[in-house]
Amino acid sequence: MEPSNLHIFFIPFMAPGHMNPLIDMARLFAAQGVKCTIITTPLNASRYQSIINQETQSGLYIRTQTIQFPPSSQTQLPENCENVDLLPSRDLTPNFAKATTLLQAQTDDLVRAHLPDAVISDLNLPWTAEIARKYDIPRITFHGTCCFALSVTISVNHFMPHANITSDSEPFLVPGLPDPVYVTKAQLPIRSMKNMGLHEFFQQVREADKKTLSAVVNSFDGLEPDYIKHYEKLTGKKVWTIGPVSFVNKDFASKSIRGNKSAIDEHQCIAWLDSKKPKSVLYVCFGSLCYFPKSQLFEIGSGLEESGCPFIWVIKDVDNGLPDGFEERVEGRGLIIKGWAPQVMILSHESVGGFMTHCGWNSVMESVSLGIPMITWPLFAEQFYNERFVLDNVKTGVGIGVERGFEWGEEDLVGVLVSKEQVKDVVTRFMSDGDEAIKQIKNLASKLGEMARSAVQEGGSSYVNLGLLIEDLLSKKKEKLDRI
Repeated sequence: MEPSNLHIFFIPFMAPGHMNPLIDMARLFAAQGVKCTIITTPLNASRYQSIINQETQSGLYIRTQTIQFPPSSQTQLPENCENVDLLPSRDLTPNFAKATTLLQAQTDDLVRAHLPDAVISDLNLPWTAEIARKYDIPRITFHGTCCFALSVTISVNHFMPHANITSDSEPFLVPGLPDPVYVTKAQLPIRSMKNMGLHEFFQQVREADKKTLSAVVNSFDGLEPDYIKHYEKLTGKKVWTIGPVSFVNKDFASKSIRGNKSAIDEHQCIAWLDSKKPKSVLYVCFGSLCYFPKSQLFEIGSGLEESGCPFIWVIKDVDNGLPDGFEERVEGRGLIIKGWAPQVMILSHESVGGFMTHCGWNSVMESVSLGIPMITWPLFAEQFYNERFVLDNVKTGVGIGVERGFEWGEEDLVGVLVSKEQVKDVVTRFMSDGDEAIKQIKNLASKLGEMARSAVQEGGSSYVNLGLLIEDLLSKKKEKLDRI
């Protein structure tokens, strides 16, 4: 049986950090000849449809099937809130989680009509496990993070090493891992997200994951070999590492339109980058779901201004806390993008020499894949785990010095976590050429980028793993046909 005999449904969770890698993943499968169908809502489909159209025109079988997002009367959400990054308030997160569960019936209808050979579903859509079981279809879970963070999460939940710790800032050892890993109570995902009211939802996610035989991860074997094996041992699941998936974006067009419509003209952005010296620009972006109080934005802006370094800073809100006259004073040296930025395109440019990041796993992987060293500033969820991986395991970054995150929905109550002096000092040191420790970090980042590129090339580990996964699904299809 050939890959063209295989039809896979890809079902992403509606948040940029989950959608973008799964869409890239579908494109990777399609490039191998697999028939791929992406299931999502109309508004979310509009974000990536142009790139899917390009793939279709090149001869690949990749399609989108839309399902309707539930009406406001059922969700108590404003109209057109079909993605987490469109929620006007963090308080509506539980409503959004509930709304995603209401997509089950429509998805069930599509599965029944098309009977795909497999479903690759985001972890945060647990009801897809029930559909897959109902139609005897293999379900593969997509994890939006790495095996290191997944392993730490399991150990924290199992051993509860923080149970008798009274201080939020006292580091404790997470037992049962291949390496010594230390975190604090303030850095645990449950702390930053305790106000979301999603305990029942996350329990459903965990139960559905237990019923899934394998997982696909945006990572590669050479990046975290011990933790890939450790996670497989802990869960009994086969882990397919096929990343970095962002490498599927090879040309200017795909890099510039990936994820959403850019808030800046792509050619204008490239022209600005072209005017800068190689490795001189710091790219500053904290992801599509970050929210900073105005007091913290003021400190970031002041620190970047006083550093004297060229920078691109992506901010979410047009109504922000930037210092008065900030944009005028940094004009030419600093480029402010208000809204969605073509991140892969920017990071791919030779003038970019560093990335100040929230440590969302997609951003980490995009940095790793392009050999870009990082300034780490985690905010919530498993981002502090990812920071530990960057700083202690692969050693391709320096920390901004933040010791706790923002609690989801209560960011304004926390205020300033990092001062302008910290921002200035870390940026100045990081972007200079004189610090030997920073030189070592940059050298390691460059070598890791070479490893990442090798992984996705023909014969590389991720390329081979993708082929093996396709073979495994073809084998399961043949077994099913033989039973019939």
